[in-house]
Amino acid sequence: MREIVLDTETTGLDPKTGHRLIEVGGIEMINRIPTGREFHRFINPQRDVPREAQEIHGISTEFLFDKPLFKDVARELLDFLGNDILVIHNAQFDIMFLNHELGLLGEKAISFDRVVDTLAIARRRHPAGPNTLDALCKRYAIDNSQRTKHGALVDSLLLAEVYVELLGERQATFGLQSASVKSAGAIRVGAGRSNPMLRSEPLPARIGEAEVEAHRSFIEKMKTPALWLSFWNKSPA
Repeated sequence: MREIVLDTETTGLDPKTGHRLIEVGGIEMINRIPTGREFHRFINPQRDVPREAQEIHGISTEFLFDKPLFKDVARELLDFLGNDILVIHNAQFDIMFLNHELGLLGEKAISFDRVVDTLAIARRRHPAGPNTLDALCKRYAIDNSQRTKHGALVDSLLLAEVYVELLGERQATFGLQSASVKSAGAIRVGAGRSNPMLRSEPLPARIGEAEVEAHRSFIEKMKTPALWLSFWNKSPA
């Protein structure tokens, strides 16, 4: 079963008042396990980003100036989503903005029948709340330290783990997810993604034979039954 965990960031709360989509992030899951396939794009909204919105997600008008328009990424996004289930926290908000942008292009709207709203699930499981993404991460001991501000890809990665917890289907493979969250956090507002370089050959040992012999001599002079000496003449297994 293929599912897409999705999140968006916007310039405000309502597209009917002129607010636009500025970031879309999503990850693919097969049978509730992340595959590593991701979609992430910043989008030029062709308008300013209000200060109150920027304080939430950290995305500025200047940063978005050279980013593609929604029409330039729409087909790639739709191809990534396919016809599969979309897992979204407070889904009504994200679908409203996505369908507004799609409508401007004459594209078919996303049906809410294919959407799983994790906020609705959380409210049923934890009626006393709180059920924000941060609160659910805390409840399920999920590391969200990289989430200093809202971000579509970071939030999607965290929501994937929350979703499995809400369903009671935690997978051991989610331990691999933390590195992806850290990488996604580095993308925020102009930072680049970096990958560590692996050495083709390990570094040589810094301790030579002379140092080893000197250490053995020192231990022997102590005239004590040092445990270290019992391993000296043993051959490696």
